[in-house]
Amino acid sequence: MIIDGFTAIYIFTLAAFTGYEVIHQVPVILHTPLMSGSNFIHGLILIGAIIALAGSNNNIERIIGFISVLFATINVVGGYVLTIRMLKMFKPKEDSNYSNYPN
Repeated sequence: MIIDGFTAIYIFTLAAFTGYEVIHQVPVILHTPLMSGSNFIHGLILIGAIIALAGSNNNIERIIGFISVLFATINVVGGYVLTIRMLKMFKPKEDSNYSNYPN
């Protein structure tokens, strides 16, 4: 099933507004778990972009497919780097003054 241009733009616009409204309502404390879940979804998007690139027939489709794979890869890697960085904020520091206390 191939979707025509207007239907694709309509679905994209609906998804963008829905995604914005859902993310906008999330409390700040839930952003790290939500980001971990969204990294999983972005990994699936990356797989879909690779499959779409593999099925391309002409140069325009290959260029768009390559750009989508590139952006999806940047999104996945950046999400995991940011998640790791945020989780490091919850670890205690090694140089704390607890070493002055007896065991």
